[in-house]
Amino acid sequence: MKRKKKKTKWWLIPVMIFFVLSLYITVMYLWQQHEEEKAKFTMYPGFGIQLPLGYQLHGIDVSFYQEFVYWPSVKKMNEQGIKIGFAFIKATEGLSNTDKQFKRNWLLAKQAGITGGAYHFFLATKDGTQQAKNFIKNVQLQPGDLPPVLDIEQLYGVSPQLMRKRITDWLRVIEATYHVKPIIYSNADFYNRNLGDAFNKYPLWVAHYFENNQPRVSRNWTFWQHNSGGKVNGITSLVDFNVFNGDTTAFNNLLIK
Repeated sequence: MKRKKKKTKWWLIPVMIFFVLSLYITVMYLWQQHEEEKAKFTMYPGFGIQLPLGYQLHGIDVSFYQEFVYWPSVKKMNEQGIKIGFAFIKATEGLSNTDKQFKRNWLLAKQAGITGGAYHFFLATKDGTQQAKNFIKNVQLQPGDLPPVLDIEQLYGVSPQLMRKRITDWLRVIEATYHVKPIIYSNADFYNRNLGDAFNKYPLWVAHYFENNQPRVSRNWTFWQHNSGGKVNGITSLVDFNVFNGDTTAFNNLLIK
């Protein structure tokens, strides 16, 4: 007697896929809710670092490394009259990458009343024009925002000359699009060794830690990232701290009109 062939239940495949996807979405949603609640109730007795004296405006910079930020708590934090007045937020990287927390951070920081600036992490191995297009595709700037920022930190084996050419391409496209001079971010040593005087016409946001009053860089600077170990209400991880080199009038003049 011949055995009957069992019919394959193909209809079960989409059902299983739907079930797995639904389970994944539910788990991710519950995890996100948990992380947001954790950020909401994250409070510190202080910023946890020594802040440089003589600066009116203090700020932070964030990316997906800070996970979920509860921006209302960031805005409300006040330690001896010092508040967080601005935030640089990572937007893009290289030719096509977007920071997974950018849209959320960009929207909610604005809703909380914190002045925002978007930055692009530059890969010296990639075309500058195409990297600029990645930023433009993902970032819509409005009056009251800080100018766009180019974050350049490493050569990745590229010659300084080629890197400078690609940086120039990025800056040219961005300035033509947003009609404002972009800000260049880099650490003091890298900037002094590899960028030199070629970009002195652009505002500089310089990273230089373990300095008491100001960074040591051979040109004028606009922002100073002075510490990477700060604590802010609403953020569960450590965060970079910055100051603006000027008063509120100079800060407002820097913003996009």
